[in-house]
Amino acid sequence: MDIQWYPGHMAKSRRELQARLKITDLVIEVVDARAPASTRNPDLQPLLSGKPVVLVLNKSDLADPQVTPQWQAWFRRRETPCLAVDSRRGVGVPELLEMIHLHQERPAGRLRPWRAVVVGIPNVGKSALINQLARRRAMAVADRPGVTRGPQWLRLGPALELLDTPGLLWPKFTDPAAALHLALVGAIAEARLDASELAVRLLEILRDRYPQALPRRYGEPPDDGQNDPQRWLDWIGRRRGLLAAGGKVDQERAVRVLLGDFREGRLGPVSLERPGEAQASPGPLGPGVDRSGGA
Repeated sequence: MDIQWYPGHMAKSRRELQARLKITDLVIEVVDARAPASTRNPDLQPLLSGKPVVLVLNKSDLADPQVTPQWQAWFRRRETPCLAVDSRRGVGVPELLEMIHLHQERPAGRLRPWRAVVVGIPNVGKSALINQLARRRAMAVADRPGVTRGPQWLRLGPALELLDTPGLLWPKFTDPAAALHLALVGAIAEARLDASELAVRLLEILRDRYPQALPRRYGEPPDDGQNDPQRWLDWIGRRRGLLAAGGKVDQERAVRVLLGDFREGRLGPVSLERPGEAQASPGPLGPGVDRSGGA
């Protein structure tokens, strides 16, 4: 699975991020709790220039509640502050605010507010997280000159501002496992992939790690085909009435149902990655994350 992205768009996002990092004091890096390694962009690390980082495992409501604490402990052992957050419901947001303020410093004579910036690849929930923070603590929103296109700084306190950044995705993927996980959580557009192959791989993951997820959602198939991904797609299609001419299952619609159910959490909480495994990535993932999976 070799996926090439638009270099011009990525270069522009990178330049914008670099400009904004120059005037920030803390980085809030948001990843998907279902795939923390694959959704942590290694290209971000050289841009951070040693700034403190708080890692947010977002969409924690969709991830396995037994696996997410393992990730939190794993990152913390590597001196990376880490929180599990459900930005859709606001779970974990008060704790994130507390962690932000713990990092906050205001040296004597400093004129500008203390600033935090939110970074991450597309579709990890950065905007939803910022909206939660805004509803809880926002005082004002204002344009600040001197940064490309006047970014919106969100005032979270008398001397604290927060800024969103464009989603920065890896420019190229050559590792099929990393691409698979990113596609499953919706960070890569399905139009760039074979959705049927993606569905089959998801069915294999569920069969091996969450064998009750499919029967709980779709019921038990009437034959001995529970270990056959193609039989499951056929069963899902029939259960949902997704039939084409001649009574055959519309495979494309069955695939969409399966992937949609996974992404919305209707199959139950699922984690695609676990700490201690060889993490899927085309290179080092910065502090605390590597390809070896060593503890």
